[in-house]
Amino acid sequence: MKVLIIEDEEEMLQNMKQTLEKEDYLIETATDYDSAFLKIGVYDYDCILLDISLPGKSGLEILKELKKRGISDGVIIVSAKNSLDDKLEGLHLGADDYLPKPFHMAELNARIKAIFRRRNLQGDTFIEIENLKIDIENRIAFIEGEELLLNRKEFDILFYLASNKNRLVNKTALAEHVWGDHIDQTDSFDFIYSQIKNLRKKLNLNYKMLWPAPLVNLLILIYHLISAVDRKRN
Repeated sequence: MKVLIIEDEEEMLQNMKQTLEKEDYLIETATDYDSAFLKIGVYDYDCILLDISLPGKSGLEILKELKKRGISDGVIIVSAKNSLDDKLEGLHLGADDYLPKPFHMAELNARIKAIFRRRNLQGDTFIEIENLKIDIENRIAFIEGEELLLNRKEFDILFYLASNKNRLVNKTALAEHVWGDHIDQTDSFDFIYSQIKNLRKKLNLNYKMLWPAPLVNLLILIYHLISAVDRKRN
């Protein structure tokens, strides 16, 4: 999952970043209103952790802009201001949750996962597509009960595609979600082709023993679409 932390207190920012990275989140950061909106205006996130007390403008102003622009990223307000008025206004403006500081990192992790499940998976902890089952909490994928041996990036690609199975997925969105915002500066997407080819092979190995998983065809389609786009550009 891809998370943006908007926090001006460096120690708190690094604490959240390091803790969530250990849980295999992809973390991006911003320390003020301007840098936050530069990212939010360009990139998509599964969840935004938003401090209210930012230099320059309040974090509540970011919420207002999100609502105004129709950006629907999940938002958790994390604030030392445990004010009922701030909490009510934040929730009214579209925040999904409000977590007063100080808090346990385990609770923050649990709330992020709860928001993702509620927004994307109707509250489930698994994604199931015919004979494919993805255990989100433990980051394991199975076909017919047999575990797929995936590295971190292969799992992230499979998870992203499966959780967006009814949406159009382009190579830039896939790359940014799995590798980070900076990836839009790359000149080549060969690294995506390599990971998708490896994932296809692993799915196909299970396919030969069992029956086709829909994701195999989806991966093949995406690989050919990405290749076709790059050939046109070259």
